[in-house]
Amino acid sequence: MADFGVTTRPRPTRVDELIDGTLMSKLDQVDVLSRKIFAGKLQGERRSKKRGASVEFADYRHYVHGDDLRFVDWNIYARLDKLFLKLFLEEEDLSLIIAIDASASMDWGNPGKFIFAQQLAMALGYIGLTNQNRVSLYSFDAEGVQRLSNLRGRRRTREMGSWLLDLAPRGPGAFNEAMRQIALGRQGKGVMVILSDFMFKEGYDKGLRYLAGGGYDTYCLQILSPEEVDPAKHGLAGDLKLTDIEDDDVAEVTISAALLKRYKENLDAYCGKLREFCVRRDIMHLTIDTSMDLTVLLLDYLRKRGLLK
Repeated sequence: MADFGVTTRPRPTRVDELIDGTLMSKLDQVDVLSRKIFAGKLQGERRSKKRGASVEFADYRHYVHGDDLRFVDWNIYARLDKLFLKLFLEEEDLSLIIAIDASASMDWGNPGKFIFAQQLAMALGYIGLTNQNRVSLYSFDAEGVQRLSNLRGRRRTREMGSWLLDLAPRGPGAFNEAMRQIALGRQGKGVMVILSDFMFKEGYDKGLRYLAGGGYDTYCLQILSPEEVDPAKHGLAGDLKLTDIEDDDVAEVTISAALLKRYKENLDAYCGKLREFCVRRDIMHLTIDTSMDLTVLLLDYLRKRGLLK
């Protein structure tokens, strides 16, 4: 009887192994997008995005004495001989929160799930910093939550990368408590991205409920390895002893076509249930295979699904 394991490539030790110059240059024109219009106010002044505000035309109103003439729509005046003031919707300062699952189950696959999560977190964080968004990162495992908060500006890129490099997956997940702590520490509103395989024995229901309706525009990016998605293509055969990487539970199985079929059905059902749970709470759920090219993921897949623009 054989033990089944998958060897991942060595973990990155330098920031340029998380994100290289070529990818950074491609991400310079990308920004984080919220599906929700956060509570703001109507105003006449168009503020610069570089000062942290994203301003969008909203409506007109009649000019009244004392209004700033700079925001009169003179084209309408020429047609109607009436003064109208242009109004803009100023969004609240956008925060980007990235939560990384650092439990032992992420330390598996080829390409490895945790390395993939580190690289994706680095890329998303870089996009946030480049666009002057307020970026905070969390990692969570059985020993608690680690936090790097309130970064802003491209100059913080190396600090963020060093923090990510210091992370290492260990022990079982503690998802529900981690989400409770993150929700309680929320400042303002923003986009939250959770990078995890969501394989928690405790479940994910309670943790996601802490985030639902709490001012976050939440994305659950469920990261799975190719071996998990389709084990039949990756050498899973014969009599095997499978050991749970988090709690050392052991199961001895004989791999057959019927067993692989049942596994695939169970995995699809599990992911489908998570997706339905998220949809009912206005949370976006996406499944990502670690074999996906990171550039394609960022510039195509996540753009089409509304996280980036």
